[in-house]
Amino acid sequence: MPIKIPNQLPATSTLTAENIFVMTETRALTQDIRPLQILLLNLMPTKIDTETQLARVLGNSPLQIELELIAPRGHVSKNTSLSHMLAFYKSFAEVRDRAFDGLVITGAPVELMPFEEVDYWPELCEIMEWSKTHVHSTLHICWGAQAGLYYHYGIPKRQLDKKLFGVFRHQAEEPNFILFRGFDDSFWVPHSRNTTVAREDIEAVPELKILASSQEAGVYAVKTDGGRQVFLMGHAEYDRDTLKKEYLRDLAAGVDIQLPRHYFPGNDPEQEPVMNWRSSAHLLYGNWLNYCVYQTTPYRIQDIRRGVRVDR
Repeated sequence: MPIKIPNQLPATSTLTAENIFVMTETRALTQDIRPLQILLLNLMPTKIDTETQLARVLGNSPLQIELELIAPRGHVSKNTSLSHMLAFYKSFAEVRDRAFDGLVITGAPVELMPFEEVDYWPELCEIMEWSKTHVHSTLHICWGAQAGLYYHYGIPKRQLDKKLFGVFRHQAEEPNFILFRGFDDSFWVPHSRNTTVAREDIEAVPELKILASSQEAGVYAVKTDGGRQVFLMGHAEYDRDTLKKEYLRDLAAGVDIQLPRHYFPGNDPEQEPVMNWRSSAHLLYGNWLNYCVYQTTPYRIQDIRRGVRVDR
């Protein structure tokens, strides 16, 4: 089944060209199916790229998904036009009375700032608190994962000596947990961050379980009971050239940036990067949708607000 997105969203043409089954709002109105309601809180500066990346991995599923986009109130995006934001994004106030099967909270380029100094931190805290009663499963990505661990469990982020930048090999520590069902013994994930969360801080919280990690990149995936909250420290959804664009942008701006590791063949930035994380990314998001969301979410979506959880 397809992912349902707004008719004119730029991701529509991109995903259609890739044979990702996209259904526009107009076509969806003719189907009598209860789609999964997924809310995307997009905190990334390149919002159109992020919409497309996440719609791609969420849409490669046999489930029908209805994607709703929101962004922080009052925060002006410098890299996305106002017309795009007005056309495709809602405010949290417009959706707060609804229930959602899933919520995705993206990363954000604010990791070197204390959480409390981020201009939309109070609203993000409100959304994360709301998610505990109005969302069946929440997926946090990169800075969004660090923010979630800090807000819900008081776990601090720690600044790295140098930026973690590149594509790194990972291993599942709990291979039998459903999020990594079907994975190979090792898999690759892109990272681009200056901060991290320490393993010992996570292990000190009984409610949290580390699912996967990397010798170079540290802890990657963490969950709470049943996958009601999932925290991913990297960017499995990234395109082939996302790290390349970031590298070239920083070079042009005079930023002291190193080549992304394990990315360019022969460490030659003139070579096309090898994309060795695509299949695991699709499997990861498919497993989250199927096992953490679809298999246990109530048939009546309004029952999410009453804390109903179905075991199937």
